[in-house]
Amino acid sequence: MQLSTRVLVLGGTAGLGAVLTAPAVAADPKAMDVTINIPQLKVAEYHKPYVAIWVEKAGSAAKTVAVWYDHDMKANEGTKWLRDVRQWWRASGRSMKFPANGITGATRGPGAQKISFTRAQLGATAPGDYVLVIEAAREVGGRELLRIPFTWPAKAGAGGRAAGKTELGAVSVAFR
Repeated sequence: MQLSTRVLVLGGTAGLGAVLTAPAVAADPKAMDVTINIPQLKVAEYHKPYVAIWVEKAGSAAKTVAVWYDHDMKANEGTKWLRDVRQWWRASGRSMKFPANGITGATRGPGAQKISFTRAQLGATAPGDYVLVIEAAREVGGRELLRIPFTWPAKAGAGGRAAGKTELGAVSVAFR
């Protein structure tokens, strides 16, 4: 009786272990980590920038992965300035409803801002060449756009960099 109990316990433990490890094997282990530096500007009237991040692939529609704007304003008023993030607005922003679940975030202040994306979030479903695009626009300020090309599937440790001059500082991409 004890032996069969042990066998059942071991069998149960092995079965449970298989169930617990199956999702980890099935999940895509790769992710894109993006660091966006927003510079501290010495201006009389500083406003945090609106930032849009999206992925482009030749022959496919642009996929918005993040939009940082003032979404806490009454009656969703912050959306009326999203069109100032012009390239993104033309690529995919005007067809979206806000706040967009899983994409919308608050504007962010100066400093390094880190965000990570999974393969599904990036829309990188097919192997090929993609471009991560980051655009920032600031009230009483300027507008800037950076492009970082990448290939999917990416190898861990691969990445890219771009450097802004006004509204964006250094931007880096790393895959893990």
